[in-house]
Amino acid sequence: MLLHANLHSDVRICIYGAGAVGGHIAARLAAAGEEVSVVARGAHLEAMRDKGLTLLHGEETIRGKVRASARAAELGPQDAVLVTLKANMLGAFAESAAPLLEPATAVVFVQNGIPWWYAREQERLDPGGRLAQAIAPQRVIGGVAYSANEVLEPGVVKNNVPGNNMIVLGEPGREDTPRVLRLRKALERSGLASPPVSDIRQSIWAKLLQNLATSSLCTLTGVTVSEVRGDPQLWKVGARLGVEGRAIAAALGVDVEAAPSRPRGGQASGALGHKPSMLQDYERGRPMEIESQFMAPLGLARAAGVEAPVLEAVATLLAHKAAAKGLYQI
Repeated sequence: MLLHANLHSDVRICIYGAGAVGGHIAARLAAAGEEVSVVARGAHLEAMRDKGLTLLHGEETIRGKVRASARAAELGPQDAVLVTLKANMLGAFAESAAPLLEPATAVVFVQNGIPWWYAREQERLDPGGRLAQAIAPQRVIGGVAYSANEVLEPGVVKNNVPGNNMIVLGEPGREDTPRVLRLRKALERSGLASPPVSDIRQSIWAKLLQNLATSSLCTLTGVTVSEVRGDPQLWKVGARLGVEGRAIAAALGVDVEAAPSRPRGGQASGALGHKPSMLQDYERGRPMEIESQFMAPLGLARAAGVEAPVLEAVATLLAHKAAAKGLYQI
């Protein structure tokens, strides 16, 4: 067992939505000595207040002390805010972000699918324009998490792919600014890979291509990633979704092949026996990220004149399945 203690602080960072992925990031940063605050709720919040965060990472146990609250106003201004809420929950951040923001505070949106700032013309990614009103464009940094985690119990997060986690950060404007370099350095110092990327859209689409196949087919069938990949007919559909996704990205000028790889190479986690988060959300009755992961890329395909019949069929089926359970509004 390795117990990390706070050694130094280079940047004030708030993790907004410190669940599985956010908890992983927060535990590592705090254990490496950064000044970390988290916004969370319920028993998970209370455990973090009392005992800090514990991350089980293979044979290693990483512990970090964090300031934890359900209210951003209690945490005060930050140098950077990493928003790890799911895309369909971002309205809560828009409503409470102001106390965390100083003039130079950066806001990193670490999420799956097409982020709200990428496709501002798609109103359903930012209903009512609440995010656009709360977060000025110059604050925004894009983020993509390659990390499979689960909350084992309040205050305890288990990483399912030890040694193969990566957080990619990049400015929407593609330049490597001092604030991005500073955040990458903090992540690397904490033990999380955070490689440079020439365009954050490359990683957004690389991660999206994984989810187009696994999230959709696992959710529609109720089986694990390995079961989908082991079924020739299902995986034929998955492969076709990948072809269509790459065509959309290419039409938008995004070179998916240039996206950085995980520490062990490639983009996939290697954790094939698990259920993706979308299927977990469906089974647990939680709102689903249909809009950002399926409807938004479909809208971009239509706008770019790219035919995507398999994506259209799968997105329609997913939307109706989620809507029937009250987890998505068509």
